[in-house]
Amino acid sequence: MNAALQPLTAPKFRLLFFGRLVSFLGNAFAPIALAFAVLDLTGSAGDLGIVLAARSLPTVALLLVGGVWADRLPRHVLLVTFSLLAAVTQAAAAALLIIGSAHIWQLALLEAVNGTGAAFLYPASLAVLPQTVEPALIQPANALLRLATNAARMLGAGLAGVVVAAFGPGWGIALDAATFVAAAVFFAGLRLPHIGTVPAGVLRELAGGWREFRSRTWLWAIVVQFAFVNAAVAGGFDVLGPLVAKRSLGGPAVWGLVVAAESTGLMAGALLALWYRPYRPLLVATYGVLAAVPVLVMLAVVAPVPVILGAAFTAGTGFEIFGVQWDTAVQHHVPAEALSRVYAYDALGSLIFNPVGQSLAGPAVVAFGLGGTIGLSAAIVLAATLAVLAVRDVRTLPRHLPA
Repeated sequence: MNAALQPLTAPKFRLLFFGRLVSFLGNAFAPIALAFAVLDLTGSAGDLGIVLAARSLPTVALLLVGGVWADRLPRHVLLVTFSLLAAVTQAAAAALLIIGSAHIWQLALLEAVNGTGAAFLYPASLAVLPQTVEPALIQPANALLRLATNAARMLGAGLAGVVVAAFGPGWGIALDAATFVAAAVFFAGLRLPHIGTVPAGVLRELAGGWREFRSRTWLWAIVVQFAFVNAAVAGGFDVLGPLVAKRSLGGPAVWGLVVAAESTGLMAGALLALWYRPYRPLLVATYGVLAAVPVLVMLAVVAPVPVILGAAFTAGTGFEIFGVQWDTAVQHHVPAEALSRVYAYDALGSLIFNPVGQSLAGPAVVAFGLGGTIGLSAAIVLAATLAVLAVRDVRTLPRHLPA
């Protein structure tokens, strides 16, 4: 079998592969459906920012606890438990929207519960991959997994725009709930052993994860970079992008195409990563992040839809080149027994300003205008990425060659 496809011969990886695939197919519906649900209810970018921030805040607050438990327990247990929790919250939100009884505070509360589950799902789902394949197959496994999930995002985003436009946002969120149930079934079959250390107290375990995190300059430098990059994208693209689409581009169907174009780019980046293994992976990865700037600029100036689609494709390609190289570097260079905690510190630092970016997007539009606020987001991404290129360890970290 082609080496790029060899991870699929591992039964446990196949279960992870299909579980993530089905989950991300539904997840592609959620942001589009939720955005237009809020905009249909109030038409306010500020309210959309509040609902998105309500999900981000508990995720950020509980990530370190999630990382500790993902290193304490068999990781598939957390994947099953919190996939089912996500299914319940999304089903409740869908029901409220379908029967016409939804209010902003209800959606915010349900998203907060969903965000709590994400704090446990995220570190467990990333740290579980090395337990499903041999070390030499980690990069192609990462690339295959991301290729599949991005294909699901592309298909889901395109369908989401059509479903939301034709039937309403509630049905899009209902489909997301159903896919979380299906994902839990796949994850239940993993039955992975626990490989972490014996529990020694939450604070002591967090201290051990912190030592692993801070001892690697390339690791914490890129996490600081993404604290600003993710906040800028969350505000400029996730919150204000749908508003641009609603006002000037044609509504949810067009925004679904934009998200689908980004997902197509993510697929292209994952395909490249199946065979391209740079000797300086983080240097190449960081250059990839610069591809996020043009799509924000094109949204800011309300460029023609085909131009925005092309920029979204480029952004997706760059981000996925970063993503595969980043995950592979972390999984190769961080001990397996501390991997969930390190990923939790990674996610905490990377997402810490997301609620700020989301909640301030609406007020910033009042102060700077819609185009000016999205343009400011592009400038933040550019400045943070150029700054991290000055870090020597980021430029020189070699690709780990497994024995």
